[in-house]
Amino acid sequence: MLLTCVDSRGGNEPSATVSSTDLTDLSIEQLARVQVVTSVSKKPEKVNEAAAAVYVMTGDEVQRSGFTMIPDALRWVPGLQVARLDAHDWAISSRGFNDVFANKLLVLMDGRSVYTPLFSGVYWDVQDTLLEDLDRIEVIRGPGATLWGANAVNGVINVITKSARDTQGLLIMGGGGTEERTFGGVRYGGQLSETAHYRVYGKYFDRADSVLQNSDADAFDAWQMGRGGFRVDWEPKNQNLVTFQGDYYSGVENQAYRVPSLNPASTNTISGDNEINGGNLLSRWSRTFSETASLQLQTFFDHSARDSSLLGEIRDTADIEFQHRFGLGERQQIVWGVGYRFSRDELENSSTIMLNPDNRTTHLYSGFVQDELSLVPERLRLTLGTKLEHNSFTGFEVQPSGRLIWTPNERHSLWGGVARAVRTPSRAEDDARINYQALPAGSLGVGTPEAIVAIFGQRDFESERLLAFELGYRVQPTKRVSLDVASFFNYYDRLRSGENGTVTLEGVPPHLLVPVVLSNRMVGETFGVELAATVQLADWWRLRGSYTWLNMRLYPRAGSTDTTANTLEGQNPRHQFGLRSSMELPGHVAFDCGLRFVDELPAMGVPSYVALDVRLAWRPHPRWEMSVVGLNLLDDRHPEFQPAIAVQSQATEVERSVYGKLTWRF
Repeated sequence: MLLTCVDSRGGNEPSATVSSTDLTDLSIEQLARVQVVTSVSKKPEKVNEAAAAVYVMTGDEVQRSGFTMIPDALRWVPGLQVARLDAHDWAISSRGFNDVFANKLLVLMDGRSVYTPLFSGVYWDVQDTLLEDLDRIEVIRGPGATLWGANAVNGVINVITKSARDTQGLLIMGGGGTEERTFGGVRYGGQLSETAHYRVYGKYFDRADSVLQNSDADAFDAWQMGRGGFRVDWEPKNQNLVTFQGDYYSGVENQAYRVPSLNPASTNTISGDNEINGGNLLSRWSRTFSETASLQLQTFFDHSARDSSLLGEIRDTADIEFQHRFGLGERQQIVWGVGYRFSRDELENSSTIMLNPDNRTTHLYSGFVQDELSLVPERLRLTLGTKLEHNSFTGFEVQPSGRLIWTPNERHSLWGGVARAVRTPSRAEDDARINYQALPAGSLGVGTPEAIVAIFGQRDFESERLLAFELGYRVQPTKRVSLDVASFFNYYDRLRSGENGTVTLEGVPPHLLVPVVLSNRMVGETFGVELAATVQLADWWRLRGSYTWLNMRLYPRAGSTDTTANTLEGQNPRHQFGLRSSMELPGHVAFDCGLRFVDELPAMGVPSYVALDVRLAWRPHPRWEMSVVGLNLLDDRHPEFQPAIAVQSQATEVERSVYGKLTWRF
């Protein structure tokens, strides 16, 4: 395992580095001293000193989880709702509102935002890298909008890879199994000079079809993807750091959709190959003047293309951000920054999903400032800040926050926070028409013709608003035990609702159009508790446990015709529990076992389930490793989520899977 102090965008700042070969080599007390998070304040700080509900999953933990995809590995983060829809789609959210098109979670890859304006969410199928190059995943539950901006409403996930300096030499890995039919990767890292290092990598996988719900038939959702990339880190001795990195991916996803059809009214199934490809380039320059002063300039360009049976999309995004951190006196630390983002899309409509206009350019201007004030040195700290943004959908948005943390000693910390965040409209909520249901003749009255029910966006759609209150406590009662508790209450206003429109006659042959118009006529509240604990039973055996309790209450405003409140509430598990065991056994054998419980989703008819994941690895030589992994071992299959109403893909189940893997390092 490698723990390194890095900046908020993924580049390394000069600091001490703690290296070890095994997960259990560092005690809990040592981890508390060296494990660093950068996404809370955009500067390195110890996890136990962060005034937020934060969880750090190291790259070593991700690999030892046995999962081969980043979205699956997030199942072990307390407070996240993670469910797999099919072989290549996930529903992931924080603190509720989970959906395949979840829109209240901001995700970053090495500081590069992967949010799409199309639906204010994330395409999880293209968020990937060589997992052996993964340094850590930082997860903030709760609003991070003051620093990260709109759509960091319920949380922020920052996936951070290792510096090129820490990935030197040749690595080759490969394997295969029942569901992960074939996968492999290669990476080579070298040195350009004493202060400049690089790496290049490539990977490929072939994932098998899922199985249809309530059927033994295979779903049409197999997935093949190839990916490659590079990273260069140059660290001159004058405290400068320059990073240049990029990725390219291309793949094919099989998929079938159910679409409405007239004459007669019915639902047809269409299937085909979703072709996805894209690439990105990122550059970052930072200069460190002292422990309290630094500059950073980051730019990135991202191109993506998706061609499916329902909608084609080509999107280009360019982003630039400047950040400055400095001390003001002995007790204040100020960070401020400005940024600009440009995004342009070209869409290919179908008879099911149509956006008007079919191409659009959006702009986002932003600025933020945050002041960290030490009220009592090394004991009591207050952080105040705000984000100002101007976007192409709703104009100006203001997102302030205040956080307070009290650390009476190294073993205890109590923190609280209040924040306002917004979720700006998506392209679909402004411009889309989605036909999702066909009604037979006579459904709307005797003698009425067939009808199409369609969802319509509107340009008057406003930003959803959140006012969040949080309280947390971290304690390390002994050298071998740590406990982290976070509680929250969120009040939401102007949540998205679907309102009945006026029925009209359209089309040839004539049929009725039953519109459902998107509006902001729902309010709600969520509250809950998130618990994480770590116990070092022995020098060679570590246990991690987590528990999440979530309660949601949504209400349509007076006069609203929306009836989806109970459905939205019932798409999220009320209780989740996880227990992971990591052992370093004699003979260079590592044994990892994880037990997960996820409560039912009553609105979707998805029952609760218990899953067991096991990984056994043997390292006969320090340079190579053999491992066998079994996932979802307690049953042969189980459902985890249902397709969205608007885009009805196949309903599938997650199957038991086993695979083997070989890794060589030279």
